[in-house]
Formats: sequence, structure tokens, C-alpha cells
Amino acid sequence: MANVIAVIWDFDKTLVNGYMQDPIFEEYDVDPTTFWREVEALGPKYMKEQNVRINRDTIYLNHFIKYTKEGKFPGLNNAKLREMGAKLKFYDGIPEIFEKTKALMSRGTKYKKYEVKVEHYIVSTGMRPIIEGTPIIDYIDGVWACDLIEEGEGKDRIISEIGYTIDNTSKTRALFEINKGSNIHPEIDVNGAMAQEDRRVQFKNMIYIADGPSDVPAFSVVKSNGGSTFAIYPKGDEKAFRQVELLRESGRIDTYAEADYSEGSQSYMWISSKIMEMADKICEEEKVKISKTVKDVPKHLNT
Repeated sequence: MANVIAVIWDFDKTLVNGYMQDPIFEEYDVDPTTFWREVEALGPKYMKEQNVRINRDTIYLNHFIKYTKEGKFPGLNNAKLREMGAKLKFYDGIPEIFEKTKALMSRGTKYKKYEVKVEHYIVSTGMRPIIEGTPIIDYIDGVWACDLIEEGEGKDRIISEIGYTIDNTSKTRALFEINKGSNIHPEIDVNGAMAQEDRRVQFKNMIYIADGPSDVPAFSVVKSNGGSTFAIYPKGDEKAFRQVELLRESGRIDTYAEADYSEGSQSYMWISSKIMEMADKICEEEKVKISKTVKDVPKHLNT
């Protein structure tokens, strides 16, 4: 039974107003503008010097490792990254919206009858340990993000290699893993054939929430397969507003609102309303499916 509604969130500028790495720069007194300017220059640099292309979404991880090995981020390891997560400030309504939207399924007996439930996922090009160190992690059903390998022993352990990456294109793979349920059942090959009716989360029961153009691949996959897409922008940020308006005009998203998830806000009401709409459709479809399998009760023939 495809009775799961998945709300899938980007992280930076979607749940927090800024970047998850900001506390690292504050901790080590490193200028973030300089750091990110250096990251932007790496693509042209490596192409000119070595004729090598880089992944613009994840090359920043190499620069974090370089800074760590050079002593600019002394002692930066996965445990330290988790500490950084605890320092992040989330938009209003986070994490309450996770708990409240899951609780929506207790409003009617039909949702319990058909075992409809809401799950929340984060799919980010950021660092998994930082996300895992945030207070919202207890409300999240799964995280796709970048993992870093350490070297050294004890207190001398530092990040040294890239283990796993998610970029803005491979976010779509995470969507298919949620769709087919391979995140719950690892034995399922996400690249294997699977009938639509056997998939754990139908795309039409997905809501993808992000902040801008970098999430166009994920927006496109969800929307083209019948799901819902929603963008947010920080209050008063005209540049961000224009970006999400262009996304709406181009058909990438259904709608957008200010980044405030408090109960009663436009974002909260739209997300909640969409969840309830999806839940009602799931119940109706299951009801119809069951009715089609019921055979007529045999009757006595009139003589």
C-alpha cells in the first residue's frame, strides 16, 4: 500500500537563513567571503593548470579538507562538525512543523484505517554530520548529504577525504530511493525495474521544498511525476523573491512563500493543506481498490 506522504527538504536557506558551514567560520575566525571566493576560483584554476573539470556543487569539501590540513581549521573532524550543527538558527516554526504535520494524520479515523503517514527527509549538498548535530534530527526520517572520512587517532583525528557526495543533480537519485523504498529496504536496487504500484512513496505523494534555481533538477523530477513543489525566500530579500518568482513563471514550482513555518503562516498552511489533500486521495484510492476486490455475496435463486 503506497500510503506514505514524503515531505523532502533542502537545507541551506530553506530551513536555516544562511549556510550550515557558517558556525565553522565563526569558530575558527576565518573570513567566509574569502573562503567561498577561493572555492569559486577552483574550477577555472584546475581547468587552466591541469585540464581537469570539477563538480561545482561539492568542490568546497576539498577546500574544507585543505584548510583543515593547513591548520586553519585545527582539529576539524566529524565530532566537531556535529557540534557546529547545534549552533544553527532555524526559521520560525522549525522543528514544530515536522511534528505538527505528522500529527495531522490523527485527525480522522480514515487515515488510521488506511495507515496513512507523513515522513520528512532532508536532501542536501551540505555536510551530514552538521545536520545530524542539529536539534531537528529527531524529527527527520532520513538524510542524504555529504560524508567525510577522517585520519589520525583520538583527539588528533581530522577530516581528510571525501567519502560520499550529493550534488544538485544526484539529489534526484535520493528522490528515487525514497520513491522505491531502498532507503528503508537496502536490498532494493534503486536502478532496478519496479512497478509503480509496488513503490513505497508515489511521486504524486511527494512535496519538495527548496529555495532556488540550484534545486531545479529535483523540482523537475517531482513536479513532472505528479508531485508538489514549493519554494521559500527570506522575508524582505528582493533578490531571492525574484528567483522564486522566476521558478513559478517557468513552471518549476507550484507556489512560494516567505520562510516562516509557524502555524498560521502561508508556508505552514500551504504545506499542511497539500498533505491533507494527498492523504484524502490516498484514502479514496484505497477505498476504490478494496471495493473492486469484493465479490458479490452468493444469493439463492428464485424458483
